[in-house]
Amino acid sequence: MPELPDVTVYAECLERHVGATRLNVLRISNPFVLRTVAPSAHELEGRRVERVGRIGKRIVIELADGFYAVFHLMIAGRLHWLQSTGRGRRGPTLAKLEFDTGTLLLTEAGSKRRASLHLLAGTEALRAIDPGGMEILQASEASFVERVRSVNHTLKRALTDPHLFSGIGNAYSDEILHRARLSPFARSDRLSEEEARRLFDAARETLILWIERLRADAADGWPQTVTAFRPEMAVHGKFGKPCPVCGAPVQRIVYAENETNYCARCQTGGKVLADRALSRLLHSSWPRSIDELG
Repeated sequence: MPELPDVTVYAECLERHVGATRLNVLRISNPFVLRTVAPSAHELEGRRVERVGRIGKRIVIELADGFYAVFHLMIAGRLHWLQSTGRGRRGPTLAKLEFDTGTLLLTEAGSKRRASLHLLAGTEALRAIDPGGMEILQASEASFVERVRSVNHTLKRALTDPHLFSGIGNAYSDEILHRARLSPFARSDRLSEEEARRLFDAARETLILWIERLRADAADGWPQTVTAFRPEMAVHGKFGKPCPVCGAPVQRIVYAENETNYCARCQTGGKVLADRALSRLLHSSWPRSIDELG
């Protein structure tokens, strides 16, 4: 699922393409993508784009007179920019927005329809879909530490809770925790001052690093590869591969449709954390430390 760095760059690129232009046509190709009944698509047509921004993992196109088109790409939704009208790629087209300068297509790979489009009127309607998570890049260290300690969660859960922090999901939480040298299962309300400082610095550094990388990849064009698995990542999606810091094999915890990746040597004092399914299967054969894997 595209997270804060990807969505930030999407919004910046879209701003460059459609800022101060007019939305001429808004066509919904699949009724399941539209999650609101009012206003209608027709009411947004003909209005000038005021700005393009982000709320959490959502992309917001603000139009004149307080109208908004809000995209949530979920796992497989993607945006494509065409200089002229035409068919999209990489999945069925769910919605098409034609501007003075080109056409924006919303597509989604696979058969599940999780991507969404909200058409809204008024700032109250926009605020209603905002989970209220803190923007880490705009926060002070003190406010961040207060927020993370305000709940009794694992650090993984705290970072990915949209009501606590904005725009962070499975991928970048793994990268943040690795950079901070903290276990994904450490309790958020029990962090020491030094651990909390490391987490704050790691969160800012990781997000800034990836925003800059993705900006460079998009250059003045359009993001071509939006994925949660990138070769430059330290641990996310790197199960079994060497940690770039210590060389130990990256570990994983699988649950539901998610996977947490971490380095046991860097983050958990060498302890291999129990995987809910595999550790139960192996029982006494489950390795307790990274050294037992050797």
